[in-house]
Amino acid sequence: MSDTEARVRGAFRSQGKSCALLGSPFMGRLMPLIAERLTTGTEVGARILGWEGDVGPAGQSVPLRTAGALHALVLDGTDKGLAAAYPPATVNDDTLWAAVQGAVDRHGARIMAALDRAPQTNEVRRSAILLPALWWLLAKVGDMPVALSELGASAGLNLMLDRFSIETPEGLVGPAKSPVHLRPEWRGPPPPARPLRVVDRAGVDRHPIDATNPDDALRLLSYLWPDQPERMALTRGAIALGPKRPDEGDAAPWLESRLAAREPGRLHAVYTTIAWQYFPPQTQAACTHRLEQAGARATAQSPLAHVAFEADGRRDGAALTIRIWPHAPAPQTLARADFHGRWVDWHG
Repeated sequence: MSDTEARVRGAFRSQGKSCALLGSPFMGRLMPLIAERLTTGTEVGARILGWEGDVGPAGQSVPLRTAGALHALVLDGTDKGLAAAYPPATVNDDTLWAAVQGAVDRHGARIMAALDRAPQTNEVRRSAILLPALWWLLAKVGDMPVALSELGASAGLNLMLDRFSIETPEGLVGPAKSPVHLRPEWRGPPPPARPLRVVDRAGVDRHPIDATNPDDALRLLSYLWPDQPERMALTRGAIALGPKRPDEGDAAPWLESRLAAREPGRLHAVYTTIAWQYFPPQTQAACTHRLEQAGARATAQSPLAHVAFEADGRRDGAALTIRIWPHAPAPQTLARADFHGRWVDWHG
């Protein structure tokens, strides 16, 4: 076995452990099964096992590309045999692998095309950390309209967060009939809910997804894990709200333009959710510089906030850090949450 092949197989095993930790026993089985049984006997197998470079989640995410390619065949009904082995069905490893191998044999060209595209998700449950962040900010600046700017917005689903409902220890907040109903486990009491009136919302992404396009929606859904129907239902619900496709481009010049269009009497919240780490270093530096420049111009009547829900080096979740100008420009870490928003530990 070559070093490249060993590295790829190791990436699948590692991805399986991560998926199991994040609540997907099926992916926890499928990923190491591919690591053990995939061969170079097909064009698909040869490409995957010969993939050069960083194939893990911080690089080209080859295991998740593979998982998404297979899941798409299930979601659109293309491969009935594979669908019969996927959740909610329960089959043994031999049956599951036979279904995967059959799909590779029957739909190799489509899988090869899907492997060309990097995984892209839009985790709706991360609004369970964004909503209390906005309530906290409004408690600082006073109840005022909010403008949202999301960097690394994917399909822009979380830009619709004011149209989601969320269960809190004090009861339901948001539209009772929303197709997106969030139910996080609260490990620390969130700040009291505040009236949220979003008057402007926009996002940017290098490769934005138009969730209202059926092909794009399928791609988005394919990267959700098959044994997590709640994530699937929430994402479909957010798509049903008709989000606007984010702008295409680098975050830094886009942010500069957004910050220049400042209007008095509103809070401008710029945010990322598990996206910052994927920006090139020069983009990170430019965004930070432009936020600090704009923060120096912010007033009590036109406050600016930077909300970052980003990895903190711990496997079970990420940290929420907030800066708000002119009130509290130093970064404050106020909470941690599961990467998928299953739980929120608010301690700010």
